[in-house]
Amino acid sequence: MNLNDNIQQLKKLKKQKNALLFAHNYQSAEVQDAADVVGDSLELARIARNNSAAIIVLCGVYFMAESAKILAPSKTVLLPRLDAGCPMADMVTPEHIHALKQQHPDATVVCYINSSAAVKAVSDVCCTSSNAVTVVQNIPTKKIIFVPDQNLGYYVSTKVDKLDKKIILHPGFCPTHHRLTKDDMLAAKQAHPDAVLLVHPECNKDVLSVADVIASTSGMIRYVKESKALSFIIGTEEGILHRMQRDNPQKRFFLAHPRLVCPNMKKTTLEDVYTVLRDETHAITVPEDIRTKALHALNAMLKYT
Repeated sequence: MNLNDNIQQLKKLKKQKNALLFAHNYQSAEVQDAADVVGDSLELARIARNNSAAIIVLCGVYFMAESAKILAPSKTVLLPRLDAGCPMADMVTPEHIHALKQQHPDATVVCYINSSAAVKAVSDVCCTSSNAVTVVQNIPTKKIIFVPDQNLGYYVSTKVDKLDKKIILHPGFCPTHHRLTKDDMLAAKQAHPDAVLLVHPECNKDVLSVADVIASTSGMIRYVKESKALSFIIGTEEGILHRMQRDNPQKRFFLAHPRLVCPNMKKTTLEDVYTVLRDETHAITVPEDIRTKALHALNAMLKYT
């Protein structure tokens, strides 16, 4: 069966089951093209809540499906590949946070959305890469425990240094972004001297230091659409280039380095999607006590933004 036949069969099945297919910006091109919605993790979770579908098939990694279930508990949320995890999310546990709270009882715990439901449940506030600076700026306490991404936390610290805030960083990181180097970025700029270099704040500080623009995935998508520039070097997972090129056919996009591929994001295939929806397997569950606590942290994020 060819790709078009797969998509047609999937459309029939979605209609039959009142289901929607969501794909993260880092998914493969074929999954993005078959999806009803393509976006970042929080965007997908919010849209999961605000629609009439009974079933959401979320093509991403585990924490994203959990986030959708937290915000839309009455819906069935299916994850096509249960082994699609997030190494950074796995780098922090509730036990780590309890230990940090004991060391810093007067600190507010800010948890990046790239984390498990259990970690969100023991955090005070969630944030995304696009609103992390605003969240930390608006929290009244001076001491912030930031988990799990040390790179995003460092970036935030550079933006709030005049507010006399102390940012305590957990040593987590995204392996895909963290492996980039400053030399990689300088080589990309040399190869494409007229291109604007955009990088994700999950990159390390040396990479950030040579970027023209630092932005979340949604921020990058918005920037390249609004920019008058015609060529861009993209310093985040390569899946986003498909959407950028589709939305901006007159512009040119270059991946900052070939190693910018997340193996977990690339596990999901259309066959996986069709099978999980047909059989209604891999349903994500979040215990209600954890869900309500995690929801509190997500709602606190909205308060501070």
